[in-house]
Amino acid sequence: MSDVSRPSPSEARTGNPAGTSAGTRTAVVIPAAGRGVRLGPGAPKALRALNGTPMLIHAVRAMAASRAVSLVVVVAPPDGAAEVKSLLDAHALPERTDFLVVPGGESRQESVRLGLDALPPDYDIVLVHDAARPLVPVDTVDAVIEAVRDGAPAVVPALPLADTVKEVDPAANPGEPEPVVATPRRARLRAVQTPQGFDRATLIRAHETVTDDVTDDAGMVEQLGLTVVVVPGHEEAFKVTRPLDLVLAEAVLARRRLNDGF
Repeated sequence: MSDVSRPSPSEARTGNPAGTSAGTRTAVVIPAAGRGVRLGPGAPKALRALNGTPMLIHAVRAMAASRAVSLVVVVAPPDGAAEVKSLLDAHALPERTDFLVVPGGESRQESVRLGLDALPPDYDIVLVHDAARPLVPVDTVDAVIEAVRDGAPAVVPALPLADTVKEVDPAANPGEPEPVVATPRRARLRAVQTPQGFDRATLIRAHETVTDDVTDDAGMVEQLGLTVVVVPGHEEAFKVTRPLDLVLAEAVLARRRLNDGF
């Protein structure tokens, strides 16, 4: 990591980073405007510390670790863009990658759209990544990008389910028993992760067309009638949602430091 003074992350640098070529430049949009209520009161989820470093910084580094990624757009809380800009300035990030911070919206969908609006025109591949998935291995990022480059309009990393899943008739009140209405075939189910990858024009059309408030950008592309393909996910790409997830994430980082000096 370099100690050289960096330009402001709100100012994209020029150049053609290694691993990119004309017509296949890749950008990442990280919506980080949520409050993360399931982790309890305090700072927004993305700004919670993990091994002394905000989760958002871990997530940004995970995306920028791919040499195919040349721009990361962080969509900050509407009133927290300046704080997030200062945060990125304060941490060592790869020199080959540009960073941009924009204010987000009231919903995840609106925040992703605002991140898309901020992209320069010369990016044809867009990844959308949850800030709450800070430990995604670079091989997963590269696999998603490669599948989009190979022609898939939308790509998601995913894992087979370990547990049997039941479809239920939801109870009117929390805690009440819920009757099972179906047991889907587990072999046909996958637990979807991020980053999700897209042909840029396809993702823009999905955001212009789908008006439902959704939490999954690939689901928006499905509503266009297009095929979404799955590539193998990774067990370390889990989402940090509850306090126990923070304990697991700390354990993963400790193992990485022991094994890899990370």
